[in-house]
Amino acid sequence: MNKVRLGKTELMVSEIAFGGIPIQRLSEAEAIQVVQDIIGMGVNFIDTARAYTTSEERIGKAIADLPRESLVLASKSPATDRDTFLKDVEKSLTLLKTDYLDIYQHHNVSGDKKMQAVMGKGGAFEGMQQAVEEGLIKHPAFSAHSLETAEKMMRTGLFEVTQLPFNFVDTAVEKVLLPLAREMDMGFICMKPLGGGLLDNARLCFRYLRQHPGIVPDPGIEQPAQMREILDIYGDTAPLSTAETEEMEAVRKELGSSWCHRCDYCQPCPEGIPISMVLPSQSMTRRMPLEKTRALLDGAMAKAENCTKCGLCEKRCPYDLPIRNLLVTRRKEYAGFLESGVWG
Repeated sequence: MNKVRLGKTELMVSEIAFGGIPIQRLSEAEAIQVVQDIIGMGVNFIDTARAYTTSEERIGKAIADLPRESLVLASKSPATDRDTFLKDVEKSLTLLKTDYLDIYQHHNVSGDKKMQAVMGKGGAFEGMQQAVEEGLIKHPAFSAHSLETAEKMMRTGLFEVTQLPFNFVDTAVEKVLLPLAREMDMGFICMKPLGGGLLDNARLCFRYLRQHPGIVPDPGIEQPAQMREILDIYGDTAPLSTAETEEMEAVRKELGSSWCHRCDYCQPCPEGIPISMVLPSQSMTRRMPLEKTRALLDGAMAKAENCTKCGLCEKRCPYDLPIRNLLVTRRKEYAGFLESGVWG
């Protein structure tokens, strides 16, 4: 397995990371085996989060007997205040059975309101600084879905790693943030390399990312065979062919009318509808256990029923999505999923 330098952290990580979301859906024994099998393939970079229910605990059990220095462990906290953040750090350390986290991220800092809470007086970043001083965290980081907020966080100069969505449909990162990360020598973890499960052609997805050296894709893996396929694809360093480029463009056009980038520029909704949760709901049903999916989506779908079709969201959407129609479509698709277990 090839290793790449993760920016100014100087950490040498496997060129593909292991994303810990999907193992929530497995039995504990299955999850532990998946983690161990993937480490056996040479993957040394494991990324999870406090919000991923059983993921940290299962990873901790899987790596308990391995030399700590052989792995690079990353996790995340959604906390916005100092004290809650520090409690999350302690919980992560306990569940992952380690004395320190190589990388710890403020989870999903998307929007000025959350950024101000995290970075302000008494905010979670004060907890981050304390944990770094105490050696509990080696490298401060953040993840985000809003590229505008991500740029503001990056330009503070206070973080060594960022994690952002990037795939051959979500290409906005290429224009500003990827060059900025290179300029600032920040490690760049690529979330949603498969579009959160909406892009089916793994070869196209990872061949595209392979053209951007230095980034580290972080796919969520549920079966060792999935990682083996990705590693085989990533071994192909040839430039994209004309046929591949044309196929990607066809997919972009197909998804263009329904692809939610979760930027939240459509907000606030007068009816309180969490639009960026409803529109990508298919992705959640593919990646998360049914219980957690329902906990997140049942209420969101109920709120979507209250849409008055005022159109404010569509006026704000930078991608010109037909949000009002999509809310109706996703509600119907979700109802079908609950009834049959099949999306749509």
